[in-house]
Amino acid sequence: MENTKKRSPVKLVFKIIGIVLLVIIVAFAGLVGFLSVTEYKPADITANLEIGGKADKSVKVGDSLTVMSWNIGYGALGDNADFFMDGGESVNTADTQRVTENMQGVVNEITSVNPDIFFIQEADRNSSRSHRINEYGMLQDVFNNYNSTFANNFKVSFLPYPIPPIGKVDSGVATFSSYPIIDAERRQLPIPFSWPVSMMNLKRCLLVSRVKIEGTDKYLVLVNLHLEAYDDGEGKIAQTKMLADFLNEEAKNGNYIIAGGDFNQIFSSADVNAYPAQEGKWAAGEIDVTQIDGEWQFLMDSSVPSCRSLDQPLENADKDSFQYYLIDGFIVSGNIKVESCENQDLGFKVSDHNPVVLKITLEESK
Repeated sequence: MENTKKRSPVKLVFKIIGIVLLVIIVAFAGLVGFLSVTEYKPADITANLEIGGKADKSVKVGDSLTVMSWNIGYGALGDNADFFMDGGESVNTADTQRVTENMQGVVNEITSVNPDIFFIQEADRNSSRSHRINEYGMLQDVFNNYNSTFANNFKVSFLPYPIPPIGKVDSGVATFSSYPIIDAERRQLPIPFSWPVSMMNLKRCLLVSRVKIEGTDKYLVLVNLHLEAYDDGEGKIAQTKMLADFLNEEAKNGNYIIAGGDFNQIFSSADVNAYPAQEGKWAAGEIDVTQIDGEWQFLMDSSVPSCRSLDQPLENADKDSFQYYLIDGFIVSGNIKVESCENQDLGFKVSDHNPVVLKITLEESK
């Protein structure tokens, strides 16, 4: 007579649970291992960045320049978008067609302004969130009469959160100059996040490009930046200090310096009450300009907001009560005469930021 064992339903349930837990643990360990092996670990200074394009203009003391800075929201944060990090619901904020349309809007606006120099933040090259469109390459193709250079500040092989996951990110800041860039380097800023969050987060930086000023031994130093947004404040302070230290070192050499981009903070010298933070919304930090030594000019235009909240789409919202910010601008050295600094009111159609346009003249050194 054949013996048979009767399985206990309770034991079977526990066995299944154990197998599921084991699979989850192994998968998690595998993911951590993959992210560790592929983690982007830039040096403190990465010199000799690749420079593209064919700039052939010269710049000299007395010349007037137009400089533009724009966080283009990786082509996916137009007026239809909300985003989970700002209190919204969406992770995937634009389809391929919308990203393409947004990028065409970016190209059209840059062409219209026709700047001598422009700084771009959040330019994707090969990211899931922007459908693998090479936005930096697209700008290079259109503006090939500029020199261009790029530095990663967000590079992750696979970002596993939230649901659905963000996926692969290859993004950074890009500088375009109609004057030849003689060298460019990436300078790593302090990282406020510890392991394992640091593996999957931004590695913010300064993209420093140098242009020779004709007839002098001085340089026009271009600093493209995108400072911390989501830390508890210590990161912003540390990054701002490193920026100030670098600017002052360059100023000692008598160079002409333009630092611009998305500061994710408002200058204390600007109208800090222009766009007050609403309860429950992301609040920008503040840079106390009195704590930064030297003859610096801190420029933000409060007449038009430079950024809007992504807690909800803008296109059908009450625009009068919407949360806006003033966080984009420029810092320029004292040997530069500022003619104007204005935010362009594009209604946030193609990005959650408006571009900032600066008009200046290089003055004789005192």
